Amino acid sequence: MSAMRSRLRRWHVWLGWLVGLPILLWIATGVLMVARPIEAVRGTHLMREPTPMRLATPPAMPALEGVPLTSLMLERRAAGPRWVVTLADGTTRLADPASGKVLPPLSAADAVREVSVLYMGQAQVREVIRTDPAKPPLELRRPIAAWRVAMDDGTRFYVDAGSGAVVAKRTGWWRFYDLMWGLHIMDLRTREDAHNPLTIGFGVGSLVMALLALVLLPMTNKRKRKREAKPIPK
Repeated sequence: MSAMRSRLRRWHVWLGWLVGLPILLWIATGVLMVARPIEAVRGTHLMREPTPMRLATPPAMPALEGVPLTSLMLERRAAGPRWVVTLADGTTRLADPASGKVLPPLSAADAVREVSVLYMGQAQVREVIRTDPAKPPLELRRPIAAWRVAMDDGTRFYVDAGSGAVVAKRTGWWRFYDLMWGLHIMDLRTREDAHNPLTIGFGVGSLVMALLALVLLPMTNKRKRKREAKPIPK
């Protein structure tokens, strides 16, 4: 029994050294991620909801005869009501409900207007950059053609160049949170793959270490009781 206890204790100590740093990392990143309300991280307070629409006449259908569609929705944009057409290949286009005319993709100025009409903060636009759908920014994670509207306080808005929708709000806290999340799941490349060998391996190691502790505890207590019950020689 003594030899078994000694062996288990050594395993427990070595596993503790091995998984100690990941456990500390999980706890630290978890605490940092809950340090602020998730609404503040997501920047939901920065954008107002679109106002209801009212059309004076029935809308004309988009002039896309023979083109296969996935969805067709009427939404408000900075210039007024617009058809949002989703094509079969996943791309989106806008159409004027007054004439049915399909509109060209948004320009940089259009993207700024889409952000400005909903933005409730005090920052000013610093720059507008077109993103490459083949290499989307890590903070966007969507393979779409978009405009990145960067404010002078570090906040960034991503506007879909096809639909005109603000598809992402990225505050400074969001980027910090995203980094902590990547460390938490041990995936700094995509920050989406929680099912990776590092997370699974260290998780299994932590579980084994905890089970060893549960096995060692009664063995140690039993040994302690025997030592206390042993008569002291006179």
